[in-house]
Amino acid sequence: MATSTPVRHAWRALTGLLAITALLFGINALGVYVFGQSSWTPALALDLQGGTQIVLEAQTEDGADPSPEQMQQAVTIIRQRVDASGVGEAEVTTQAGNQIVVQIPGQADEETRNRIEASAQLQLRAVLYTGAPANTFVGEDGNETPYPTPDPTLQATPSTSPTNGSDPAWITPALQAEFQAYDCADPANDPANAPADEPLITCDADGTVKYILGPVELDGSSIDDATFGLQQNNGLWAVNLSFDAEGTQTFGEISQRLYGAQAPLNQFAFVLDGYVLSAPSMNGVILDGKPSITGSFTQESAKVLADQLKYGALPLSFTVESSNSISATLGSQQLQIGLIAGLIGLLLVAIYSLIVYRALGFIIIASLAVMAVLTYLTLCILAWRMGFRLSLAGVAGLIVTIGFTADSFIVYFERIRDELRDGKSITAAVEDGWGRAKRTIYISKSINILAAVVLYILADSTVKGFAFTLGLTTAIDVLIFILFTHPVLQLLARTRFFGSGHPLSGLDPTALGAVYRGRAQFREPVLATGAAGRRNAKSRGEAARRQTIAERKQAELAAADSAKPSTTVKEGDD
Repeated sequence: MATSTPVRHAWRALTGLLAITALLFGINALGVYVFGQSSWTPALALDLQGGTQIVLEAQTEDGADPSPEQMQQAVTIIRQRVDASGVGEAEVTTQAGNQIVVQIPGQADEETRNRIEASAQLQLRAVLYTGAPANTFVGEDGNETPYPTPDPTLQATPSTSPTNGSDPAWITPALQAEFQAYDCADPANDPANAPADEPLITCDADGTVKYILGPVELDGSSIDDATFGLQQNNGLWAVNLSFDAEGTQTFGEISQRLYGAQAPLNQFAFVLDGYVLSAPSMNGVILDGKPSITGSFTQESAKVLADQLKYGALPLSFTVESSNSISATLGSQQLQIGLIAGLIGLLLVAIYSLIVYRALGFIIIASLAVMAVLTYLTLCILAWRMGFRLSLAGVAGLIVTIGFTADSFIVYFERIRDELRDGKSITAAVEDGWGRAKRTIYISKSINILAAVVLYILADSTVKGFAFTLGLTTAIDVLIFILFTHPVLQLLARTRFFGSGHPLSGLDPTALGAVYRGRAQFREPVLATGAAGRRNAKSRGEAARRQTIAERKQAELAAADSAKPSTTVKEGDD
């Protein structure tokens, strides 16, 4: 019963590995055939595939050149926007002092373009008036008639000085007439560069609601963080904001003013690039700087709004200078070279394994094949779910892992051979060798993963792909050892070929010098001539080398005692 326990453990492990592989296949198949968003090939990064290049030109309010600090802050925010859209291996750089170049692998979708190009400052304005987007009325003849262009003689300045951002005194006759004639669908109406200290006529992003907004009272730089999640009390999606110290004080004053006012004067609007992202009503006085925006959000719309609020505080406004496709910077030739290098590495590992470990080498080859399948499927799924793209640096990480994996096999197999040299049976050597080798392997792999994590956090974006694939494949390597390599060897150790120590199995006790029979007790191999004699001599030499100092001294004493002549005294002799 005891000898069957490792067998049952081995079959359970292999069944678990098969289930994991089937699960990965199923997840990716779901993405390919149901959602149509995944693929059976990993997505390639900009250096291997090419993609889309968008050039943004900075504009300051006074027309002066932007400072390097402003440009660097803008680069950081735009990179965060791109990463939030799930695009991996994107490049965001500056050029000519006032331009930002965004390069995205593949063809950028409309949502990603909007995230990048919506580059004006985020503003918070009080709502003064709302209405339907229509700019027509029904005339006396019963037909739809556009509102006329506002008469220049209409009063354009407030009769009384407004006391705050939501004072209705901001709405002058000229502003009311302009609101009626404002067409949300007219591209000529661009509210992006409206003055911050004056009211604003604009619409929401869908063009379904038209607004008159008060002057800017807060901008996006006051927002420390924006997240989304489900509310515990009602299960609805909400966007949660966190203001800095100055923003907390200002927003607290705004909430005190708006709470309890008549609609729409109880609303405040988040405005990005001149258009209203959201205009929630104030349902309480908020003094802690942590308001929540609720409404008819879905998970996706809540995430989009949170990203827009979090990454919308650019220090500059930008216009799109150009947007076009670019070719791969390295191309398919470099990818082929990388793949050839990987195949050469695999071939060398296979040859070395077969020469040194004989039939055990096939276990190494099979383990690498299983690892390749799991890694390939994982990269496909990550490309679908996380936007990960394989760069040339990532390919290098995969190649390096081959050497790390081979090193782990050597540690494991040499531990087994050590147990065989100590005189244990092959099945016992496999179990005890694994018990000792796995600690070394776990420590080694944990250091590799730690190095990959540190490199991913601290290194430049061009090296992140290397760190990511290195950490990923190292984790998969450990999984393969637990669920495949050791279980397979447990089963093979009970076959006649491996269990009897066949010379071609790589587990031949005689060839390994397995002559140890206890402390300081060594079995001398049977003397033979020819090849067998040479093998016995090698075994004796291996056994002698493995003795400790104490064992060697004890063996010498035992040999000296056996060499002394013995004298037998018979009873009765003189």
